[in-house]
Amino acid sequence: MPQHSLHGGDPSVLRRLNSAATLRALRDGGEATLSELAKRVGLSRPTTEGVLGELIDRGLAAEDAPRPGSGLGRPARRYRFRAEAGHALGIDIDARRVRLLVADLTGEVVGGHRAALDVQAPPGERITGVRAAVKACLAAAHVDRQSLWAVAAGTPGVVAPDGTVTSCTVVPGWEGLHLARELGRSFSCPVLVENDANLAAMAERWRGAARDADDVVCVHAALHTGMGALIGGRLHRGRWGAAGEIGMLDELGLRDTTAALSPGCFDEAGEVLDAAAQGEPEAKGLVERLAARMARGVAAMSLALDPEMIVVGGPLVRAGSPLVAELRRRVRPLCLSPVRIEGSELGDESVGLGAVRLALDRIDEDLFRLDRPSRHPGGNETGEERQTRPSPLS
Repeated sequence: MPQHSLHGGDPSVLRRLNSAATLRALRDGGEATLSELAKRVGLSRPTTEGVLGELIDRGLAAEDAPRPGSGLGRPARRYRFRAEAGHALGIDIDARRVRLLVADLTGEVVGGHRAALDVQAPPGERITGVRAAVKACLAAAHVDRQSLWAVAAGTPGVVAPDGTVTSCTVVPGWEGLHLARELGRSFSCPVLVENDANLAAMAERWRGAARDADDVVCVHAALHTGMGALIGGRLHRGRWGAAGEIGMLDELGLRDTTAALSPGCFDEAGEVLDAAAQGEPEAKGLVERLAARMARGVAAMSLALDPEMIVVGGPLVRAGSPLVAELRRRVRPLCLSPVRIEGSELGDESVGLGAVRLALDRIDEDLFRLDRPSRHPGGNETGEERQTRPSPLS
């Protein structure tokens, strides 16, 4: 926002406004000279130079070497956003494994790790396994723990705004666990927890099939099938975090999704899907029956929200998945308005990517807030400050 627009206002608010606008322009617009940046933000050169000095002191901006061959005279100084100043960690925890992704402040993934978890492990043992995986992930990515400015985790089940898992039938002993608090003991930054299907929806809107859609239903096919919804580009959680949990109604056909393909495990279910893709008759029949059953629940969610797109993803969906094609064929006739039905291209990283996005949104709240002086986004917070807050997707 131009400096003159707040003429006569509180100077401290004006400084924070100028700092936030300059930082956003530098992050989103890329490297720039002083003149280019001043033009982007609508500030004078002296004001922009002063703001840049403050951002450099905070470690959020840096002066880069001039570009070679830029003409006669002294090359103009160039500035960039320091994406490496901090990091966001996304964690995907289910009954069988944990997956982690760590990204810089622009969302560029710089490392990842996955580890198996004992399906029958009690909560304490499972969290110990998650902590060990975090340590291995950060070490492999050469990221210091103190460089984490926010952490977000996804899990099956209903997650209350304070990070408590209020309902979960997938992970033994998970129900009633204040997961945000337990994970938060390992970090000095905000820790958020969200339902896995909700995070998958955020990932699809950020970097997946729903990048050009605002009203989206994400179908997350796993042990059971969960649903996440975006309305107007924003995650819709409901009052207590239970929006989209229509799979609780057995008659909608969204429970025991994996068992419908194989009574054994995900790997065996994957083999059935692969065989169906190759035209094996018995496998095709299993997929068709599963899709016919799931179609009721997917259509019910579509009729309730009237989305422009349904994205089908999760562990049971891969490129060219026959399940997506069957759902497309069976769901569309049940809907009253046209709806695009697409398969996810994010594979089993959708929940982890959504967790990274949620963590980055939390970091942005600190970087660009104007109601108080800026502080290091990775600082300690109370339990109430760690609560998940719906925020627009960048």
